[in-house]
Order: sequence, then C-alpha cells, then structure tokens
Amino acid sequence: MTDKIKIAIFGGSGYGGSELLRILLFHPNAEIVLVTANEHAGKFVAEVHKNLFGITDLKFEIAPDDLSKLENIDVAFFALPHGQALNLIPNLPKNIKAIDLSGDFRIDDADVFKQFYKLEKSDLQHEFVYGLTETNREKIRTAKYIANPGCFATATLLALAPMVKSGLLTKKVIVDAKTGSSGSGAKAAANTHHPQRMNSFYAYKPFQHQHLPEIAQHLKSVGEFENEFVFMTHSLPVSRGIFASCYLETTHILTNEDLKNLYKNFYENAFFVRIIENSPDINWVKTTNFCDIAAHSNGKQIAVFAAIDNLVKGAAGQAVQNMNLMFGLDETTGLKLIGTNP
Repeated sequence: MTDKIKIAIFGGSGYGGSELLRILLFHPNAEIVLVTANEHAGKFVAEVHKNLFGITDLKFEIAPDDLSKLENIDVAFFALPHGQALNLIPNLPKNIKAIDLSGDFRIDDADVFKQFYKLEKSDLQHEFVYGLTETNREKIRTAKYIANPGCFATATLLALAPMVKSGLLTKKVIVDAKTGSSGSGAKAAANTHHPQRMNSFYAYKPFQHQHLPEIAQHLKSVGEFENEFVFMTHSLPVSRGIFASCYLETTHILTNEDLKNLYKNFYENAFFVRIIENSPDINWVKTTNFCDIAAHSNGKQIAVFAAIDNLVKGAAGQAVQNMNLMFGLDETTGLKLIGTNP
C-alpha cells in the first residue's frame, strides 16, 4: 500500500484520543486529516496534549453535523464516551471504515447490552467484528466496522483464550483484575480522580462490570466455554496498567512446561504477546502494545497472569493494530513501541 490512510479521530482530547494521536502521528502509512474535541475546538492539539508539542500543527475541530461530507476519509476512530458512536457511525458515508473504542458495539445480545450499558442496541450491530486481534485476525482483515475490546477484556481474554481453546478447563474460572486511574478517563470524578486513588486500593462494580459480558461472549467464540465465570475488578494506585490474575482448574495435570508450550504455540504468530517466566509487571508494558503473560501450574490448579497498558494494547494501540489489518498492512506497523527501564 503506497497511499496514506486518511484518518479522522472523533474525541481526540481524552486519554484514548491522546494515545491515538501519539501513535498515528508516527505511523508511516497514516495521515490524520480531522481530529474533533468540541470543548477544545480551535485549539492546537499540542495545547491540550503537551507531550505532542513540536510534533504536530493539527487543531481540534467541532465534529461536523453532516458526516456524509467526510468522503475524503478512509477510516474513522471513535474515542468517545459510551453511547455517542451509536448515533454517529450509522451516519458515516458507506465507504468509510470505523473503529469504535467505546462499548457501543461489543455486545451482541440486546438485553445484555441494555443491562450493562443502559442503551438500546444498534441496527448496525451485526456488521461489527470484535477486534481482539490475536484471536479474530482473519475476520478483522475483511471487516468494515470494528468494536475495539475493553482494556480489562483484552488482558483477560488473552490470558484465558489458549486454555479455553485447549478444551481442558473444568469447574469455575475466577479473574481478579486491577487497573490504573487512567482507565476512568481524563475528567476527574468521585472515586476515579487520581488523588483519591493514589494511596488507596478497593474493588468496584462487583458482578456488574461492563466488560464481563463481552469476555464471556468472546470466550464462547474461541472454544467451548460453559464454565461458571467470576470476574472482579479493583482500582490500583497507579496511572497506567491492567493486571489480570486468572485462576483455573483443568481436567488433568499440566506441568509448567506443558503450559508454557501451550501458550507459546497458541501465540506463535502474535508479535505483541510475550510469554514470560514468573510474573508480568505493568512497568514492562507501559506505553507499549505488548501483553505479557505468565502461566503456572500446581497440578490441576492453574494461575495465569497478564499485564497490558490499558491505553495502548487495551485501547488505542489495539485499534491501530486492527486498522493495519483492515488496510492490508503488517499488524505491527507503527506499533513497535518500547517501554522504559526503569
């Protein structure tokens, strides 16, 4: 592909939009032609995202009332609060592909979607492909619309997919997942503002987190998954990162070497999944598109740990990875982002 991919970003002022800009401004095949942020309209992007000072002269614009005029766009990213892309994407010109970073198109069941998001399902839902790149790669290549996975869902699904595919799971699956404060967005609110969280630790949304149904839904597309599933989320006193601890039981004894081989074989063509020893660390994946996974056996009892950056592999990075596939590029293009040490 020689022509640049013409890109619009709806919702460029939040953390997800900021990461899309950081990645796409250095993507060799991408050209951002529109970035919206209604409350910052007219401001230079670098006035809001000061890490981009000297990198771009783009300005935020008001989202156009008539989206049919966006004929010069190849793909639109939506980094907006839940509920907004539902109304915008149906009005895009038919030639434009779309990648939604919210939860608007992740859930197929209308009743479940309404229960967790308090919204009505879109008539376009059947046209969306779930964008967990490593497990849905071939469908993503030919997709017009992508529902980008949630951050908790990404870490959890990547940790569990090889075990579900193996058919070896039995009994209850328990996931204890933790996130940094940036997962709550750029606007401060009670119990999500970092000063409230920085010296604290607590669980939230027990049995009610909106990523729970999308995880269960996608696991059933990976393999036979009828296990009882417990998913709990917690607030970490850090800015970035997701750490998922998954506890499983298997039908027969697996050694650590068995597990390592199972995971390495499943992810042998997945550049961004690294199978490591001992435990992942969110510091090793921060600002990158990597997911680090470690699996441990105690006979039939299995513990799998996964770590990602919630804003990159859990949002913007995975969205760009999916864009790459949709436009016939190597999925790693523009995404070989290395973290720091320390």
